[in-house]
Amino acid sequence: MDTRAFKRSLHHSERYNRRGFGRAEEVASSLEEAYQSDLIQSLRDNGHQLQQGRVTIRLAQAFGFCWGVERAVAIAYETRRHYPTERIWITNEIIHNPSVNAHLRQMDVLFIPVEGGVKDFSAVDKGDVVILPAFGATVQEMQLLNELGCHIVDTTCPWVSKVWNSVERHKKESFTSVIHGKVKHEETLATSSFAGTYLVVLDLAEAQLVCDYILGNGNRSSFLEKFAGATSPGFDPDLDLVRIGVANQTTMLKSETEEIGRLFERTLLRRYGPTELNNHFLAFNTICDATQERQDAMFSLVDEPLDLMVVIGGYNSSNTTHLQEIAISRGIASVHIDAPERIGPGNCVEHKPLGGELTTMSPFLPEGPLRIGITSGASTPDRVVEGVIDRLLQLSEL
Repeated sequence: MDTRAFKRSLHHSERYNRRGFGRAEEVASSLEEAYQSDLIQSLRDNGHQLQQGRVTIRLAQAFGFCWGVERAVAIAYETRRHYPTERIWITNEIIHNPSVNAHLRQMDVLFIPVEGGVKDFSAVDKGDVVILPAFGATVQEMQLLNELGCHIVDTTCPWVSKVWNSVERHKKESFTSVIHGKVKHEETLATSSFAGTYLVVLDLAEAQLVCDYILGNGNRSSFLEKFAGATSPGFDPDLDLVRIGVANQTTMLKSETEEIGRLFERTLLRRYGPTELNNHFLAFNTICDATQERQDAMFSLVDEPLDLMVVIGGYNSSNTTHLQEIAISRGIASVHIDAPERIGPGNCVEHKPLGGELTTMSPFLPEGPLRIGITSGASTPDRVVEGVIDRLLQLSEL
């Protein structure tokens, strides 16, 4: 389908809104009360450091809510004010943070149910209001909601929209979009729906498998089995890996996305030569500024002497997971938690190891002086970070 034409048509609809409702001042106090923190502001003013008793807290220079997340949450609050009696749905979590989504539920915002990984829109009626989350929605979902006669409030982050524009250019110029992302992540699902022919690669290792195939060092049936569910319908690696454009899920690890791009460029250069490279390879910088800033701040923080790293954010938050990867790459003891309540009672913590399931660590804090680094994903409010710091300080005094 012509996704550009569909977007233009949708954007001109009277039932579509992506700019909010001019009610920023009305919701400002509610947002401040729910998400901001005097303690975190004082840490910012004090060089991102706090010393109390035997604990020194070192807070990353960039962490927590990004502009795109703040915008999405604010628009969701405005939507409830603008439509005080209408049924309001969100096609998924507004962002990947449990406390934010819980606040919206308290405001009688409904969430589209998901069964077996499939969203069920059967309860949505004409005239309902449907919010598209910060990481976007698929073209098919937008079409369905438009045909149902819903009011659509689109909070998609502009950085995500930028990636959609890139894959649409790939499609227009008959390039296959190789998307660095998690195949079942909502953002990657949305991005692939705007692409023509596409292939999703999770990491550098998967990208290397694709490059090996391009250079004639792969088996077709093994390739198709490996990437089953990660390609567009009818994907043919012998035909669809000749012209490649690289894009990414905006929350992936910046350094890995860049290395994947360089790998494909080198591979296609080797395969087709320098004079033909531009006919076989396209790449755009679609890495989110906020993601990059938080990852850069994390690299700086883990270069300091730390005894423990605490990473705070939703367990399904991709950008938070990659912050945890950075701590692990430095060999620093670290935990990933999504809420202050994961700490205690007693000297224990319920956390999620990278790639693992929730587990309890006890004892958690060792004895003696402690230097604790703290960061949070782009969907984590300052008030949640404050709660974690309070729990850590209380625990250190036991």
